[in-house]
Amino acid sequence: MNRSSRALVAELVRTFPFPDPNDSDGRGLIAYGGDLGAERLLAAYAQGIFPWYEEPPILWFSPDPRMLLHPRDLHIGRSLQKRERLAPFELRMDTAFREVIEACSQASRPDQGGTWITSEMIDAYVVLHELGFAHSVEAWKQGRLVGGLYGVSLGRAFFGESMFAVESDASKVAFAALVRQLDDWRFDFVDCQVETEHLARFGATNRPRREFLEMLAHALEGETRRGVWAFDPR
Repeated sequence: MNRSSRALVAELVRTFPFPDPNDSDGRGLIAYGGDLGAERLLAAYAQGIFPWYEEPPILWFSPDPRMLLHPRDLHIGRSLQKRERLAPFELRMDTAFREVIEACSQASRPDQGGTWITSEMIDAYVVLHELGFAHSVEAWKQGRLVGGLYGVSLGRAFFGESMFAVESDASKVAFAALVRQLDDWRFDFVDCQVETEHLARFGATNRPRREFLEMLAHALEGETRRGVWAFDPR
């Protein structure tokens, strides 16, 4: 996988084509089956698709509308601004990826019947991380991981997957820091996938899927910031 981003994306899409996302059902489901191999996963993201399932078979989705956050549109509420000024957490990137995704898989989600982050999915995204495409953002306090999130990066797009917190505001502070960093790195958007009040408060908005796919094609023209990430000094 040492080719340029555009060459890599073109080859992945050619090798692992998915049905047209615009032909999905009302839930955004477009396909089932396959595997969670690194190349298939990257090909799915490059086509605006992600896996989301609790038990086999693997289900592949591309919802309409799609919730996106442009880094320049990040909104931080007053209470979170106060929390940030206190600097209660040490923020890091890519120092505990497996721990973050495992914590996300165990997080309580009252609005969902269970977790979609299966052991198979954990292993698959750890491989993506080792290949330099998946990244974690972590909030630490007194040497303990207390919050964070993970996602996948291709071109100038970041595909957010899940977050967790065991201390108030830990994941929010981590997310805000990530978005500011992505803005500095000239990323086009954060893909938040489906609408939530939590992400809407940060400035994320719904976009028609066709518009999202056009934006994604443009973002994939940029080179992927591959490898281990770290926050720029401020």
